Amino acid sequence: MWASRALVGIAAASVAEVEDTVTMPQLRILVLIGTHGPVNLAAVAETLEVNPSNASRAVDRLMKAGLLDRRDSPADRRNVHLTLTQAGAALVETVSSHRRRAIAAVLARMESEDRDALAVALRRFAATAGEPVDGDALTLLWPLIR
Repeated sequence: MWASRALVGIAAASVAEVEDTVTMPQLRILVLIGTHGPVNLAAVAETLEVNPSNASRAVDRLMKAGLLDRRDSPADRRNVHLTLTQAGAALVETVSSHRRRAIAAVLARMESEDRDALAVALRRFAATAGEPVDGDALTLLWPLIR
């Protein structure tokens, strides 16, 4: 729980940079699309565990804000793909960069063998939770602190 509190604190500080632009659920949608690539509305609702109509309203707000784009699926025009606009990608990068810097600062103060053990444990945790682990933040951070 202590590590969880530290990570939540880092996440909250990174979200504070964009809280005047998006809500937390909207940010989750942007991060989902930024992480997984184009997704449809059903995937957004399923991932966020919300009613499709709630997901649709949030997506509409993000589109009006210029952060998301909706395009017909090349495979099935009845389906749409949601993608980040340049502004949406920049917002996700702002939050991600803040988190990477904050986590890197903590990791830099750890012994290298502790960092290595943490990397293994967190990679397994993320994979078990269904998160993509290729190109993850830990991989990006390690070159900064070795």
